[in-house]
Amino acid sequence: MKTLVTGGAGFIGSWIRRELLARGHQVLVLDHQDRRQQLADGEEFFLGDVRDHVAVTEAAAHVDGIIHLAAVLGTQETIHNPRPSAETNILGSLNVFEAAAQYNLPTVYAGVGNHAMRLIGTGCYTITKSAAEDLARMYNLYRDGGRITIVRPVNAYGPGQSVAAPYGTSKVRKIAPSFICRALTGADIEVYGDGTQISDCVYVEDVAHAFVTALEHTTVNEPTARPVEVGPLVSRTVNDVARLVAEQAAIITGREPVGIKHLPMRPGEVPNAVVSSDTQTLQQIGITAADFVSLEDGIRRTVDYYANHWLPSYLAA
Repeated sequence: MKTLVTGGAGFIGSWIRRELLARGHQVLVLDHQDRRQQLADGEEFFLGDVRDHVAVTEAAAHVDGIIHLAAVLGTQETIHNPRPSAETNILGSLNVFEAAAQYNLPTVYAGVGNHAMRLIGTGCYTITKSAAEDLARMYNLYRDGGRITIVRPVNAYGPGQSVAAPYGTSKVRKIAPSFICRALTGADIEVYGDGTQISDCVYVEDVAHAFVTALEHTTVNEPTARPVEVGPLVSRTVNDVARLVAEQAAIITGREPVGIKHLPMRPGEVPNAVVSSDTQTLQQIGITAADFVSLEDGIRRTVDYYANHWLPSYLAA
């Protein structure tokens, strides 16, 4: 099976590509940045933007299925500049769904783990990603060729995730690299709010496994009746994540664990929010969160990765 992965050069996309190749599939990466030098055997690259319906339709003509990841991310970033996320996340998804319907392709769409927060106020990222879910449901119900399964991962983390300022060049701050880079350099971990909010994290390898399994399921079955929510069996607070990072960084550096510094919440963040997943929905594609990497093990693997691959170059700069 040859699979189109939109946004395939990104963090989650790179892990999904590995999973596809490991299962014997071929991969066509569609991305607006030329990353063909990163390709492995069994992969091809299509330079294009999901906002371009001609490019998307052309790419879809050469595959047997689609995993649609391409999106503009960020909470604060999409509040202050909402147009790019609206154009990419809604119009781009519409282009993918239309091309998939034209060629009758099984498709997996990456929904958003905090989808429920659109009802209580959040960034344009969540709003637009949730709007695309509504489009997916429309295609499944009313369009010939509508074969779209929605997969909603919570906060994916793991080796290779980009690092935001002041430690890297990414424009979007993600919880794991933000905490880890501070802890490894001896700075207190910054937590927005009191840290008691639930923001579940799931190891990226498990996310990739769920996406590819969902695509294989949708290839031979109807799309799942409910979105497949990918997350841990047991919810943890942001403070829990911060403490685990501090403890693992201390083991590596030989220093005392760094502290946790609480900052005011930013626009789009909701006090006492709960971002978690209904792991029972995984049964629709025949997997269980009981097999997922634990938060303790995942944090250990991820801190080790940044200690070995990020920290030396950062200290040398």
